[in-house]
Amino acid sequence: MTLSKLSLRNAKRQAGDYLIYFVTVVMVCAMLYAFNSLAFSEEVLKLSSMMNNLTLVIVLSSIAVVFIIGWLVSYTTGFMLSRRSRELGTYLLIGLENKQVARLFFLENLAVGGVALLFGIPLGNLLFQALRAVLLTMFSTPYHFHYSFSLKAIGLTLVYFAAIYFFALFRGRKRIHRMKIYDLIYFERQNETELVKRGKTRTILFTASVVFGVVGTLLLLAGGLAPGILGAGCIIVFSYGFFTSFSSGVPSIFERKPDRKYRGQTLMIFRTLTAKLATMGMVMAAVSLLFTATLLTEGAGMVINGIYQGRLERSSFDLLFVSDQESHVERFRKNMEDGIPVTKSRQYRLYPGADDSLIEYLEETAGYYRYSYDHDYNENVMIAYSDYMTLREMLGLPAAELEPGRYLIHCMPYLEDAVSKWDQPLNLDGTSLLPGKVYTEQFSQNLWNGNGHQFLVVVPDEFCAGRPIIRFVLAAMTAEPVTLQQFDMLDTITEDGDKQIDAVHTAMNEWDLFYSKSMALHDTAIYSSITVFPLFYLALVLAMTATTVLTVQQFSEAGRYHRQFELLRKLGQDRREMKQTLFRQFMIYYLMPVIPPVLIAIPVILNMCKAVEPGTMVGANGPTVILAVSLGLFFLVYLVYTVVSYISMKKNVLPE
Repeated sequence: MTLSKLSLRNAKRQAGDYLIYFVTVVMVCAMLYAFNSLAFSEEVLKLSSMMNNLTLVIVLSSIAVVFIIGWLVSYTTGFMLSRRSRELGTYLLIGLENKQVARLFFLENLAVGGVALLFGIPLGNLLFQALRAVLLTMFSTPYHFHYSFSLKAIGLTLVYFAAIYFFALFRGRKRIHRMKIYDLIYFERQNETELVKRGKTRTILFTASVVFGVVGTLLLLAGGLAPGILGAGCIIVFSYGFFTSFSSGVPSIFERKPDRKYRGQTLMIFRTLTAKLATMGMVMAAVSLLFTATLLTEGAGMVINGIYQGRLERSSFDLLFVSDQESHVERFRKNMEDGIPVTKSRQYRLYPGADDSLIEYLEETAGYYRYSYDHDYNENVMIAYSDYMTLREMLGLPAAELEPGRYLIHCMPYLEDAVSKWDQPLNLDGTSLLPGKVYTEQFSQNLWNGNGHQFLVVVPDEFCAGRPIIRFVLAAMTAEPVTLQQFDMLDTITEDGDKQIDAVHTAMNEWDLFYSKSMALHDTAIYSSITVFPLFYLALVLAMTATTVLTVQQFSEAGRYHRQFELLRKLGQDRREMKQTLFRQFMIYYLMPVIPPVLIAIPVILNMCKAVEPGTMVGANGPTVILAVSLGLFFLVYLVYTVVSYISMKKNVLPE
């Protein structure tokens, strides 16, 4: 039998024995191709000029995926080498040279990668169609299915796979070159050694690791770059210290209390823990860190998406233009009326308040300074009651009653409690106005330079006459959403026609702001595709990688499990009891590396939600929902792998 035929036979056997690993490689290939296709899709890139950033973000994300999957392939091939060392040593005994055995091992693993590519690219094209449909829907663009391959995406995927496999396989090939027959035959016995053997040392390490875990979590909750880096370092120390001490300490628990061994099915589970957990501390720690990164990445993606969606939901007027020069507003009105079907509009003015006492109060009691978008220009802004009523009518809001001798406050929802307790009068032109009702409907107050910085004071019209004007504003509602072409037409508004401004951004040297609800939707789609998509891409790869490592380790014990259960059958244990024993083994094995990441991720994800301006993460984007979805998506992937592994293991190891 030639080396090529032998490699092909071994590759088939390897794909069957390590099916979960093969499926994971296929799925990663599909995702690499799908996202590469997005990066090179002219249709997607033409959705916006900013979508050019998507290519860079996807390439950077894919490079991270290459490193992650490169580690998985390197780990798995090294694991296969240890499990097949006797077979490879036998090849040397029958006369093959080291370089031939190394080439054999290289070719069979390369064949697995090649087959994964053949399955992954067509599957990736289907995944690309799904991603493309989601993106086009986000941009309100018609979607039409057409199945075609991108040569650029295929080429880049091949480059990524070459980097993944050649690095990992060349390491294995070089390793075999150096090994002697004795080394290969006995290599399987060289498992990870128990690093912490003394009970006292183990206790100290376990306690110290828990302290590092708590400190690391608190540092992550503190926020900021430096605390975040220190926190991540502490979490890494915690993971390796915890699993090294805990895994090796599990057998000692039963050694100190031997009576527990013989309760029910504990003896079988105890033997599994003794044989596996005591020598798997480093692997468990690495898997746990991958799970922690998965949950935090997933949570970050959910929070970012919630921020975009929350701000979009707070959009009020279809068009809003704000300037410190009335001529700019007049020019904008003319351009708007010439090119856009407007149903309602209102041109009004904003005035400075009497003093900053309300701002000072809110900064002390409601976190106003923290969440206000521009601390340098926080000011008490007033609007005339007639303008305010017209704007409410434009938005379809009920009328707001202003009692004589009082003023109203319209604020962001998170300020409502504090503002409701405000009881100080407003002194204008020698007249004292008392606080009236508080309103919190969406009123374009979450914009820089919008209708007040998070709050707006409404006063009778007569108190605005003769006061200085700080902003001129034009608000409008349109018959149809403003298109990109119409937005570009309105984009130049100064008298000399050379000043360009964007959706919710201001010019560098002016106060002008131009806001369009349809452009806010457009920008949300852009930012979501550039940030949220890659984050979920990374999270899925991290979860699949970590779970695959666990599954490969578990499947490696199938032969030993089969012998153990065969012995139990001969001793009289029925199949139902054997199923319970195997299930409990799976529960312990698969839950151990998950519990610490979940305990770390829950407070960190909730803290990320709280770091955003109140009122943003509400409803479907609330902290509880985000946490539940993040954990749910993670455990969905994890459960699929676990169930498939359990069914396969049950079929292979339990005697009929």
